[in-house]
Amino acid sequence: MAVDPTGLRIVPADAAPVADVLALLGPGRCHGSACMCQRFRIPTKHWVGVLDAEKEIRLAAQAQAGEGVLAYLDDQPVGWAGVAPRVALGALMTRALLWSGRPDEDRTDPDVWSVHCFFVRAGFRGRGLARPLLVGAVDQARRLGAKVIEGYPMIAPKGQVVTWGEMHVGSPATFSAAQFVQVSQPSKRRVVMRRAL
Repeated sequence: MAVDPTGLRIVPADAAPVADVLALLGPGRCHGSACMCQRFRIPTKHWVGVLDAEKEIRLAAQAQAGEGVLAYLDDQPVGWAGVAPRVALGALMTRALLWSGRPDEDRTDPDVWSVHCFFVRAGFRGRGLARPLLVGAVDQARRLGAKVIEGYPMIAPKGQVVTWGEMHVGSPATFSAAQFVQVSQPSKRRVVMRRAL
């Protein structure tokens, strides 16, 4: 069942209680793991050594800096989209795969922001929350000075069920609906999509 838009609000993370962010993404809740929206931020070689308590501290600081948006349905936090300057995403920056087909890309451009994660609480998935979350993330990035925003959605194989966690980066259709265009396809299932702001 689709979400009733009259009860839906998208709120910048810096205008929401940090407790609401932690309630959505805290230990054991974010995609059933201990990611807490940090997987693209912490380089792989350091990932195992970063404890949940440290991830929670980082997430709280990022939320207070406005690096995300929350979806509220009837005043209950039900969804999240992480958005941040691309240069802040250390693990993402080291993924050579994402730069395939973009060898001249300036990876250090501070004006490029990334929508790097979507999370919707169990019981609210499949109800159309990703699109308003993405629109909110675009607005938030623009408000904080981004000139370009990009995402890294996955293509779901036809006829296959894809786990929620694997699609945490969104789908190409979600990004297309928000006026993003594909700039490269570094693998069979991954595309890079971008929008100028």
